[in-house]
Amino acid sequence: MVDPALQEWLNLAPKPAPLDPNQRWHVFISYRSVNRYWVLELYDVLRDLGYSVFLDQYVLAAGEPLATTLGDELDASAAAVLVWSDSYETSEWCKKEFNYLEGRENKKTGFRYVIAKLDSTELPGFASGKIHVDFSQRREGPGGSDVLRMLHGLAGKPLPEAAVKLASSIDEEINHARVQIKAARECADVPRLLELAKSTHLAWLNSPALGCAVAEALIGLKANDAAIEIVSGLATRFPKTARPKQLWGLALARKGDWRSAQTVLGELYFAGEIDPETLGIYARTWKDKYKETSDTVYLMKARDLYLRAFNAPPGNDYYTGINAASTSLLLGEKDKAAQIAERIEKIVGTQPIPDDYWKTATVAEVQLLRANFDKAAELYQAAVLVSPDDKGSLETTYTQAKLLLDSLQATPEQRAKVLAPFARVAVAKSAP
Repeated sequence: MVDPALQEWLNLAPKPAPLDPNQRWHVFISYRSVNRYWVLELYDVLRDLGYSVFLDQYVLAAGEPLATTLGDELDASAAAVLVWSDSYETSEWCKKEFNYLEGRENKKTGFRYVIAKLDSTELPGFASGKIHVDFSQRREGPGGSDVLRMLHGLAGKPLPEAAVKLASSIDEEINHARVQIKAARECADVPRLLELAKSTHLAWLNSPALGCAVAEALIGLKANDAAIEIVSGLATRFPKTARPKQLWGLALARKGDWRSAQTVLGELYFAGEIDPETLGIYARTWKDKYKETSDTVYLMKARDLYLRAFNAPPGNDYYTGINAASTSLLLGEKDKAAQIAERIEKIVGTQPIPDDYWKTATVAEVQLLRANFDKAAELYQAAVLVSPDDKGSLETTYTQAKLLLDSLQATPEQRAKVLAPFARVAVAKSAP
């Protein structure tokens, strides 16, 4: 069932037209398996509106000839949605589906398709001329004005006036709420964040995105219990979306409960959610297990998960990359750590990133891995100034820096210089 809060949107959506005798599906969905959760939500939205939808996992049986069957189902479809992300471009099969969709639309037989773009990856040359609907801010699931734009695009109709007004109201609230969340996080105002999370505005109710933004801020401020309460509720209301569960696992891990975190993230992983975010947080739980047991096999597993995420196309996820480099160093693989660090430096550069704590901390960690202690100290200081009250984030970075300094066999002077920006964290951690 579609969330009741979304129903107001869907009442403004175009209803499906009658199918021709040779058609079985109103909409064919073309996608990569890594986007399964998002696609399942889209499937629910379309089905609730009365569309018949072809989604391979609900229709195809094991043993059927895939190429022939998909071709037949495309021919029997009145329209299609191509769900685009960086993973789509790497699939030769998906490129063939795109070419087929483009060819059918160009025949002017009434067939239409829309590209639903899930991330910031630019459309390549073969798709750059196609108008698309940008869902990059709604990776947790389709919602808001973008759903209406997509549905009217499939119908070849402009948005009606009522939909435009409602879309404007929702989009304005989303933008305003994001500013409020950022300001509250900057000021370490936990009560304000909790107040924002109670909003009953449609922008908060038809997607988990804003609730997840609050939870992420709470995790950064080390208010992990409050974050867990929010994301566990979101996971219940939006059971097919990954982000609430990812943050749930992260909050549990930051709280020190790596076992529960590993359960939450392991279930995501074995359900087929293998995006860099899931793999990175899941890897962190294995690293935590290593810290408790001192069994290096767990650190090796963490390293392999980080590497798997970093090496997946397009290979530019600096979070999993820096952790792959760091765990390699902790395992005594200095050459591998240096090679990965060099790759990451090409992604993040060597200068602080304004208003971006984690990216600046990553730039600092790259320099530490390369034993540039003075530069690392300077960059860590810049990171601390970005988010001086993000206790949880600062503690994570501080702990990691200490481990790397041990592995690098830094002198007392080098160690003191690199850790100096975290003096407040060190005092807090040493307090009873």
